[in-house]
Amino acid sequence: MAHNPQKMINLCRYPIASTGKDRDDLIAQISAELNQHGCAVLKNFLTPEGIAACIHEADNVAAHGHHSYSRTNPYFTAEDTSLNADDPRRKFYERSNAFISADNFLEQAPLRTVYDCKGFDAFIRDCLQIPEDRFFRYADPLADVIVNMATEGNGFPWHFDTNNFTVTLALQNADEGGDFEYAPMIRTPECENFEEVSKVLSGTSKRVVSLKLEPGDLQLFKGRYSLHRVTPLRGNTPRYVAIFSYVEEPSMVGNVERTMQLYGKTLPIHHQQASLRDDTLID
Repeated sequence: MAHNPQKMINLCRYPIASTGKDRDDLIAQISAELNQHGCAVLKNFLTPEGIAACIHEADNVAAHGHHSYSRTNPYFTAEDTSLNADDPRRKFYERSNAFISADNFLEQAPLRTVYDCKGFDAFIRDCLQIPEDRFFRYADPLADVIVNMATEGNGFPWHFDTNNFTVTLALQNADEGGDFEYAPMIRTPECENFEEVSKVLSGTSKRVVSLKLEPGDLQLFKGRYSLHRVTPLRGNTPRYVAIFSYVEEPSMVGNVERTMQLYGKTLPIHHQQASLRDDTLID
């Protein structure tokens, strides 16, 4: 059944597809927050009807979520025993969660109604101040629109993202916990700032900001330079967060190994792209 984006998205408060001063002012505000803090939250981006529809959709496909477990440091790098024991690159934590892959979310169903809403892509791009030739939807049919699902026992420890930004939509919170904590712009391309990162990991930093994201909140976050985590979850209610994926090059898909790790399966396109990459390397 097709869904009406006007009933799902608070378009009066967030005129994403319009032109004029209201949209310009909104983008200027969000861009300023991103430049200063690396994070912007659009409260109540979804209407109550939109929230309910997306939760219902996630519930219906939750059984298809693929659970993964790993032990990682904040940088997703291998342990280097030549470093001092107190170096943040030698601090490893348990990480576990489940991803519901994109092939479970159909066209005209709730989540894709949001993603495909007129003006959504351009609005996100303008807020992030990214040129059109560096901003594309992720072409991976398993990963363009996904839901991160977690309950008590799952962990999202402190880490930096490997990508420049994320676009996430809070759908449902756990019974307790699940706050989003981050240290804004704690490192730069020129300085890793290991001393301050260590303070965050030890709980002694004064730079940590805590956010209680509510269902329907849209978050734009620059996680490459802002250390962040989700506080421990409690209870049986799953925490659902939708992720809308964008990349800097057209036709990009995930590599075979990483796709299998995240989603427990691959598609022919992943192997075809791997073959193309191998041929390029040979040439």
